[in-house]
This record gives sequence, structure tokens and C-alpha cells, in this order.
Amino acid sequence: MSAISVSGLRMHYGGVEAVRGVDLTIEEGEVFALLGPNGAGKTTIVEILEGYRKRTAGDVDVLGFDPERNERAFKERIGIVLQESSVERELTVAETIETYGRYYPERLETGELIDIVGLGEKADARVKTLSGGQKRRLEVALGIVGNPDLVFLDEPTTGFDPAARRQAWGMIRNLRQLGKTILLTTHYMDEAQNLADRLAVIDRGKIVAEGTPDTIGGRRSAGTTIRFDARGLPVDAIPLNHVAVAEGIVEVSTEDPTRDLHVLTAWAVAGGHTLEDLTVTRPSLEDVYLELTDEGTEG
Repeated sequence: MSAISVSGLRMHYGGVEAVRGVDLTIEEGEVFALLGPNGAGKTTIVEILEGYRKRTAGDVDVLGFDPERNERAFKERIGIVLQESSVERELTVAETIETYGRYYPERLETGELIDIVGLGEKADARVKTLSGGQKRRLEVALGIVGNPDLVFLDEPTTGFDPAARRQAWGMIRNLRQLGKTILLTTHYMDEAQNLADRLAVIDRGKIVAEGTPDTIGGRRSAGTTIRFDARGLPVDAIPLNHVAVAEGIVEVSTEDPTRDLHVLTAWAVAGGHTLEDLTVTRPSLEDVYLELTDEGTEG
């Protein structure tokens, strides 16, 4: 069953069409990432889904509601974690969650929620003493305190160091295990790769690609590159086609990496050659993203 269903969504700001005929379906229990450059239209789409912005045209169904009607029953079933928010600095973590929880008829128990977001050791700490990553965890807790079915996460790890980002990923996985549907916006390709079941890339108000992190933009069928340091090797004798050499580095483009890698390593072993810095790569999610959007162009 679909948590979000969008058809023909359009949004005009004066003479500017920010969203141009978007169709989108997100299933219940799915982590879905929406990617795109600044100004591509993704924030407008998310705000329409949240009920904060009225659309120009199109059909939108979120958990069986039209968010534009701003019904209380709809608000009680969604959780929103903004990129930046502010809470009372003098309250403790537990007091803050208790205070916000009073606004909801159905809510998660404070201790359980603190465990979900990984703040067990900070339950009695005042908000003003928390690190940036810990404050972000608290903001997520406040976004889901009403036990929503659908959670909107806007750039959840912006500004985090690598360790804090990985901890935040664990927290998001915990939400998924609770059966929540999650719509995630992020500029980090590794975040989308590790967390999303599916994703969409939006550019200039239109979805230009949609799929799983491994298949979007033809990643699974894209050519593979075998690369190694060939200095001191008889490059002309390499028994493969599509061999390019630049500054002593060999690159072999292949559609059959298993076969060609076997041929290459068999040749190296037979000739007593060492293939230094040998790598086998295919286009990354970031490569595909840059190719699909204007962020991959110069000027």
C-alpha cells in the first residue's frame, strides 16, 4: 500500500514553474530519498506533502489525506524533522520529550523514544549541554514523539562529523524497524546509498531518474573500469581491448569485468608481473547524480 501518491504535481511562483508534472509513489515502510541540487524543487515538493504549501495543480494523497486540507487527523500521523529547529535550552532531554508529547493523543513512551534515538546516557542532561549531533537526535525524537506513520527528515546529518553521521544512520534504521515510512532529503550520496530503499533525482522541477541506489541511472548495467599502475610493465602486451594509458596508469573499460579480470590476472601471473593498485570500479551514485543534474557541469 502506498504511503504517498503524487500525480501531475505542479507548482508555480508567479511566472516560474518550480515543479513541473511530478509523479511519485512511496510505499508504506519504505525509506525513500529525494535528491537534487538547490533550487531543483525538492523542498517545494516536500512542503506540499507536509501540508505547508498549496499546490498549483495535480493530485496528492498522503496516508489517505489531501495534505492541503490541513486536517488534524493528518497532522497526528506525520512527523517532521526540519533542518534547523529550536527547543528550550534549560530543560533536560527527558523533560523536553515529555513536554512535546503532551500535544499528541498517541505518543511513544519517553524512555523508549530516548533509546530509539540513542540518548540513553543524556536523558537527564540539559539541552544546552548537548553536542550538535545529540541535539539533532533530540530533534528527531521530537519529530516522532507522536508515533507518526510517516516521517519527513530534512538533511538529518548536515554538519556532522563522520562518526556522528554513522550513529545517525543507525537511528534512522531504528525508525525503519518500527515500520515507519521515511522521506529523506540529503546532499550526501553515501547516506542515500546506505539508507534508502529507493530514491529519485529531481532537477529543474522534474524527476529525471528513479530507482534503487544500485540501479538508478543504469548503474547496474553501466560499464566497469579496471585500473592499475602499469609503470615497468609491457603495456602493449596486455591481452585486452579498450586499454587506455595515461601517466603510467592503465584503464580498461569493460562490459564483462569477471572475464576480463581473469584474463588480465592470468597474463600477469604467467609473466611474473605485479598489478600495483589494482581496482575494479563502476559509476558511483555520485557519478550518476552529477551526470543527471547540472551540478556535473562546469561554469
